[in-house]
Amino acid sequence: MLTIDLEEMTMTAPVARTPRTEAALSHSAVSALAGELRLACMRISRRVRYESTHVVAPHQFSVLCRLEEAPRTPGELAEIEKVSAPSMTRTVAALVERGLVKRTNDPADGRQVILSLTAEAHALLKDIRRTRDAWMSVRVANLSAQEQEILRQASAILTRVANE
Repeated sequence: MLTIDLEEMTMTAPVARTPRTEAALSHSAVSALAGELRLACMRISRRVRYESTHVVAPHQFSVLCRLEEAPRTPGELAEIEKVSAPSMTRTVAALVERGLVKRTNDPADGRQVILSLTAEAHALLKDIRRTRDAWMSVRVANLSAQEQEILRQASAILTRVANE
C-alpha cells in the first residue's frame, strides 16, 4: 500500500532492495536524469505547498508539523528546521498570535518554554492535508493506468533514494 505525506513530500511504500548493477545510462545521461528528477520533485512540492499558502505560510506549516510530532522548545524547532533562533522566535510568535501554538513553562526548567499545538492547529493541519491530497489525487486520477503504475514504482524508488 502506498502512502504519501504531502506536507513534507515524503512517500512510503514497501520497497524491495534490488542489488546494484552497472548503470545502464552513461554518466552524462545519469546526470541529466538526476537534474530532471530534482526539478520535477521541486515543482510538485512547490505546487502542493501553494495549494494552502493562503492559510499558512510554508515555513509555519513545517513548524506546525514538527509540533504535531511532539511538543518542543523554540531552540529544538530552530535546530530541526535549520534556521536561526531569532527567525524561529518570529515564526512561533506569529503562530501563537493566531492561536495555533500555545506556550507552557517547562516544569523541569522554568527558563524554558515548551510549545505545543492548539485544537485549532490540529484542525487546520487536517484541512491543509485534505486540500493538498485532493490536488494530487486529481492529477494522478487523470493519468492512464500505466502512468499510475509507473508513479507507484517511482514513489518507492524515490523514497529509497531520499532515505539513503
